[in-house]
Amino acid sequence: MALTTLKVKHAGPGRHADLHGLYLLVRESGTRSWVLRMQHAGQRRDFGLGPAHDVPLADARILAADLRRAVRAGIDPPSRRRATRKSAPTFEKVTRDCYDAMKGGWKDQRHASWMSSFERHVFPHIGGKAVTAVDSAAVLSVLEPIWLTIPDTAKRVLQRIGTVMDFAHIKGLVPDEVSLRSVTRGLPRQTRRATHRAAMPHEDAPAFMKTLSALPSTLGRDALRLTVLTAVRSNEARKATWAEFDLDKAVWSIPAARMKMKEAHVVPLAPATVKLLRALHQRHLALHGEVKPESLLFSFTGDKPISDMTMLKVLRDMKVGNATVHGFRSTFTDWVAECTNVPKEVADKALAHRIANAVEAAYRRTDFFDRRRVLMNEWAEFLLG
Repeated sequence: MALTTLKVKHAGPGRHADLHGLYLLVRESGTRSWVLRMQHAGQRRDFGLGPAHDVPLADARILAADLRRAVRAGIDPPSRRRATRKSAPTFEKVTRDCYDAMKGGWKDQRHASWMSSFERHVFPHIGGKAVTAVDSAAVLSVLEPIWLTIPDTAKRVLQRIGTVMDFAHIKGLVPDEVSLRSVTRGLPRQTRRATHRAAMPHEDAPAFMKTLSALPSTLGRDALRLTVLTAVRSNEARKATWAEFDLDKAVWSIPAARMKMKEAHVVPLAPATVKLLRALHQRHLALHGEVKPESLLFSFTGDKPISDMTMLKVLRDMKVGNATVHGFRSTFTDWVAECTNVPKEVADKALAHRIANAVEAAYRRTDFFDRRRVLMNEWAEFLLG
């Protein structure tokens, strides 16, 4: 009896016959694929026609009919496909070419994660495959290990693989467009849960800062101290230059180009923070003989900022278990809510959060600078005692 769309969807493990040698193969894992069994060169052979979640029943029948005609005409499609794949560039090569072609149009360096996501999650699985061999089943093998554990990253990886395959098609490396829209049908549904960065409880922050301040000065430790005292994002601290600081006025002006929301942010600096920065300035002067405005505060090489891992390593070396660098922004938020009477909108402005309500954003003209100065002074006093 021929298969139906409903049977294809609900068939259990095993081989299920359709028409003229077409079978639905259902594995114990639940994955479903089409196979055409037919005589070829005197032998009975199975020809894969793709995953069922990407190839509907009607399309599988058409593909099977086309393959039967090709074999009757003396064409060996699998051999031809292998020859094509052998001469095609690898998926990793095409990905790097795609990245090189696109990166010139990116306005900032945040898309550096574009390549790192491939190196970490994609290339180990399919980087060595010919780009012509990358299909929905291959992409599925990439996504399965990360789909539930890091769902946001998995979605970005899927979108980026699609971009690479579109690039390959435009460049003539892949004859047909590869649609990955149905890949997620072979994956479990992601639960929508709010994920939070591991953060230190605000009650523990003073003891942590006391221990940190007692340790010898290093770039990582000083960068972490500045990050915690100002409640900025780690990127904003790591890439800071001396031109952004007016220590006499106790102000740090971060340009819009370096901010996540692309809006300039002015940070009032507490006396303890100014003291830290003056000490950094003196060490920089002693080491280099001068302090250029464009010089980075935190750099081993002089032209590149320290990495996020440099600050994270400080936490690990101090054996701070359940905490991340970014999590100190949550620590600050909890402290404001639990220990002060400061309105949420002032705390949000201190964190450089964008106002979600468009109407409110249009009418709010103040940046609460004076109130934020009082708040940041109190935060430093809380941390340092």
